[in-house]
Amino acid sequence: MNRRYLLKAIPSTLLLGAMGARSMANVPKGVMLMSRLGPTASELYVANADGSGERKLMSGSLLDYHASWSADGQSIVFSSERAGRGQTDVYMARADGSGVTRLTNHTGTDDAACLSPDGTRIAFVSSREGYRANIWILEIKSGKLRNLTGHPGIQGDLSRPTGFFRPAWSPDGKWLAFSSDRNTEWRGHETDGGWEHTQMLSIYAMRADGSGFRAIATRPEYCLGSPKWSPDGKRIVFYEMSVEDTFYARVSRFPRQATSQIVSVDVAAGERIEHTNGAGLKLHPQFLSTTEIGYCIKGGANEGLAFTSGRPTTKSMLRSPAWSADGRKVIYEKPDFKNLAQNDLLYSWDPNYEYRYTDSFPTLSNDGKLAITEQAQNSSIAIMDPDGSNRQRVFDAGGKGLAFRPSWSPDGQWLVFGYGLWFQDRPVSAARIMRVRRDGSGAEALTDGPQNAGFPSFSPDGKHIVFRLWSDDYQGGLRILNVEDRSVRVLTNAYDNVPDWSPDGKLIVFTRKLADGNFDIFTIHPDGSGLRRLTTSGANDAHAVWTADGRILWNSGYYGFKEEAALYDNSFQPYGQIWIMNADGSNKRVLTDSLWEDGQPLYIPASKLARR
Repeated sequence: MNRRYLLKAIPSTLLLGAMGARSMANVPKGVMLMSRLGPTASELYVANADGSGERKLMSGSLLDYHASWSADGQSIVFSSERAGRGQTDVYMARADGSGVTRLTNHTGTDDAACLSPDGTRIAFVSSREGYRANIWILEIKSGKLRNLTGHPGIQGDLSRPTGFFRPAWSPDGKWLAFSSDRNTEWRGHETDGGWEHTQMLSIYAMRADGSGFRAIATRPEYCLGSPKWSPDGKRIVFYEMSVEDTFYARVSRFPRQATSQIVSVDVAAGERIEHTNGAGLKLHPQFLSTTEIGYCIKGGANEGLAFTSGRPTTKSMLRSPAWSADGRKVIYEKPDFKNLAQNDLLYSWDPNYEYRYTDSFPTLSNDGKLAITEQAQNSSIAIMDPDGSNRQRVFDAGGKGLAFRPSWSPDGQWLVFGYGLWFQDRPVSAARIMRVRRDGSGAEALTDGPQNAGFPSFSPDGKHIVFRLWSDDYQGGLRILNVEDRSVRVLTNAYDNVPDWSPDGKLIVFTRKLADGNFDIFTIHPDGSGLRRLTTSGANDAHAVWTADGRILWNSGYYGFKEEAALYDNSFQPYGQIWIMNADGSNKRVLTDSLWEDGQPLYIPASKLARR
């Protein structure tokens, strides 16, 4: 898909200190609410090489990360969201944090920059052309830009993953090393059965003039990432882990612990050395001399900086360390994952709308009342005016279950939702379709029994509710409940989920898992006829909802990862972007382009934003 299909965007000029403080009533068209899984704050720190003597580099910044040094140690380049949450650009500063200068200014994601040895250029990752992560070179003085990897023969098969990540200059400034998942397959975790994708990376190198592209290191069923050159330019070091562990490396809530090793290869001969062994997630390796490598341990009791020489370290929850060329200093970030507030301002890719943060499953009643799942608290159901005022909890989950996906009755007097346990708990936990009155009274179950029923949506006439019935033997699917007599009829018998009834009542949109493990968006008539597949990419397409004017919003991984998957934290599917299309699947276009996982969108027209 060409970038011209994106809704025309303008750079944000909002000050971070004013985020969330503006009125929502004077937006030309309205607001798009959306959730985001990613850090809510991140600050840069500088320390001695072993992590001692730590000090914060800057004050007043909100989201700074992925820093690296100039060869002389006098400057740094780093990524920052100073233009708005979700809008990543590259900045430069002196080593003491002063003299901050913006080097890139684009609506795409610009990230993971590194300075050339002579300090005249940066190599960085950008999605600015075609939304895919490519390696770009910027000449700092002239501003001249060049896409190094975005060319046929280098990118590979565009229907499959084809991202390029974490560039590193050779000591002589003639070559760049980087990782890439080009020509690999879309695959879920748990032997391709899981929803979230894993990532297979290999190490590549090419000359800075665009010639000489070649593979440096690859290993079947493994992920090789974050390459760095040795001081003499003869070896490249990287981390190596199983493809399956690229999921567990970014999601720490599961009992399985990811393990990786630090490996280097001889650039000319291909000779391989494993520098570490044993358990532990080891990332971001860098030669500090020809005989010592520093790296970061992510998670676990030994989290912090470590060294192949065995020298003592300072334990700390830090990310993306980069040592100075003389091996005396290290810079890194410390992220924070506190929840954003409802309606906190995000970067807007569409100038006619404000993009704002929402908690889970936002839905708007016909008379303009917003309902959400308070997943940031205990997954209860709350209602409020769209600007966040007059908030009221109408169903308290009580710590015994999760109240997911509220849906308004057309008269605005009832909310229906699923209540129980979800995700990995589905096989052993029942869940019911519930409803509650707008004032919080009259809570009652509409379904019963041992089955896991959830994710309901009211029909526009209020007479029926469509929901999904989960079964691990594929005997679940979509069901339609008659509100009056509580009878239930079968709509589908496939692995279907998250149904949403169209505003005109003629269609139901939903996500289907196909036999190959891929997820796509479908529609069907409420009588079971007219099944239609709307997306066909190898990436996952899911979580579709209708807009008030009958279009479909959904989340897609079509353009792949924008960062090495193992380097994310607390993010299940960090490649997700929000898209929109017509009800027949035509006119697909992208609405977000952040480094993080964007989802659960809801358009609110300007007419429904004023305080009630």
